Amino acid sequence: MYGRKGSQLVRELASGEAGQLTSFNNDLFDQVVRECNEHKLQLTSLFEKIKHDGLDIERTRNADHFGAVIHHLSLIRNKRCLMSYMYNRAEMIRSLRWKAGRVLPVEIQGKMTHSEEEYFKKHSAALESYMSAMDIDLTVDMVPPKDPYIQVRVIDDIGEVLLGDQVISLVRNSVHSLKRSDAEPLISQGLMEEFLG
Repeated sequence: MYGRKGSQLVRELASGEAGQLTSFNNDLFDQVVRECNEHKLQLTSLFEKIKHDGLDIERTRNADHFGAVIHHLSLIRNKRCLMSYMYNRAEMIRSLRWKAGRVLPVEIQGKMTHSEEEYFKKHSAALESYMSAMDIDLTVDMVPPKDPYIQVRVIDDIGEVLLGDQVISLVRNSVHSLKRSDAEPLISQGLMEEFLG
């Protein structure tokens, strides 16, 4: 039955865990592309037969016309399934940049095609370029904080650091109230921690 493989490709995508990238199904994807090519050949052949019989393609309503309609609709359906599969995977790959950062874990990379890896790199580079031009890190605080300042405790002697417009001496075990955006990089490096009380 026409369109079964395309439908199977979309069902496979829908049955996966939400937001989780599954391995690209090259085999099934290629089968759907081959089926599209077969529909195109059949469609072209039927149009040529109608022309060869001296009939008007737009007004003829015979078996060849209805066969061409079936192949045309099947071709469109398969293309929509392929586009849906690719679009949803691209959307998941873009979201990985926000979840995982610049470098993807090896197990996720193994589920991507070479072109998807290139897409991730280009998307990541475009995001980095934008953040650099705007002088803002959009990957910090994905959930807006209630307060732009946090209390931090210095874990290791850091010394004097320029944060914002002032120089602060960050000595081991000292507690400071800093802008979240200034503290986040130092927290992620393990040099300080959020002080909760």
